[in-house]
Amino acid sequence: MKYRRLGGSGLKVSEISLGSWLTYGGYVEKQQAIHTMQLAFESGINFFDTANVYMRGEAEKVVGEALGGCRRESYVLATKVWGQMGDGPNDRGLSRKHIMEQCDASLKRLGMEYIDLYYCHSPDPSTPIEETLRALDDLVRQGKVLYVGVSNWTAAMMTEAIHIADRRLSDRIVASQPPYSMLRRDIEKEIIPVGLKYGIGQVVYSPLAQGVLSGKYKPAGEVPKDSRAAQERGGQAIQRYLTEGNLDKVERLRNVAQELDLTLSQLALAWVLRQPNVSSAIIGASRPEQVTENAKASGVSIPAEALDTIEAILQ
Repeated sequence: MKYRRLGGSGLKVSEISLGSWLTYGGYVEKQQAIHTMQLAFESGINFFDTANVYMRGEAEKVVGEALGGCRRESYVLATKVWGQMGDGPNDRGLSRKHIMEQCDASLKRLGMEYIDLYYCHSPDPSTPIEETLRALDDLVRQGKVLYVGVSNWTAAMMTEAIHIADRRLSDRIVASQPPYSMLRRDIEKEIIPVGLKYGIGQVVYSPLAQGVLSGKYKPAGEVPKDSRAAQERGGQAIQRYLTEGNLDKVERLRNVAQELDLTLSQLALAWVLRQPNVSSAIIGASRPEQVTENAKASGVSIPAEALDTIEAILQ
C-alpha cells in the first residue's frame, strides 16, 4: 500500500480508503463488516470513512467497534456532520450548535477521544460560513478534531473558506470529498485546480461509479440480486451510471484492463489516483475479497498509451 499526504497537511493516508455508506450498520451483517474492516487494516489501509448520518449513527458504532482493537495512532478516521439526525429544527446543518453537539455524539458512538478528519458533509446555505469555520476551529483547539474538510462544496465555497480562515488565522480545510470516477469527471474543471492551489486534497467517493466500473453490470443484462443496485437506497444512487452508453464504455475498458493484467476495478482506481491532487479513493466493500482486490490498485501506474486509449473511450 502506498500513502499520500492529505492535501497540504503532513498527515499520510493510504491511497485506498474504506467507506461505510450503505454497508456498515446497514445491509452487511455486523461481524462481516468488522472482519472486512480488519482485513483492510491488515492490507495496509489506514484511512476509514464514515458519517453520523449513515444509518443514523449505526455505521459509526460498527466502525468504532472494528477499530477498537487497533492502536489509535495507527489509523486515520474521518466522519461528517450536516445531515438530519433528529426531528428538531436544529438537528441538521452546519450551525455552531449542531456541529458541537454532533461532534460529541459521534465521539461517543465511535468510542474515541478525537476525530482525525471532520467533514462538513454538504453546504448549508442557511448558516454563514464564518460560523461554521469558527465552530470547527474551536473543535480543533479543543483537541476533539485534528483536521477539517468539506464534502460536495463548490470551488468558490472552498476558496471563500480558505480566505476566511487566513483572515481569522484559523485552521484551513485540508480535504475535500467529491464524487470522481471515469464516468463522472466534473471536478477536473474547477475543484482539482483549487485543491492544487490551496493544498486541499481530494478524497474521492464513488471511484467505481457505485460498482458500475467493477464490470458486474452487463448491457441489457439483469441486475445481480446481491449488487448495490438491487438495494433500495443504493439503487437510487447508482441509476445515473446505469446507462447504455456507460455500460458500453465499461465493456471497452475491460479490454484495456486485461491488456494491463488488471481487473476492471483496479484500472478504474489507478486511473483516479493518476491525479496528484487525489489523496485517496474511497471504496465500499461488502465482502473481504473486494478489499483485497481493490487494495492492489495502490501504486499502479497506467502507461501513457493506455491512458490515451482510455481517454478516447471516455470521450
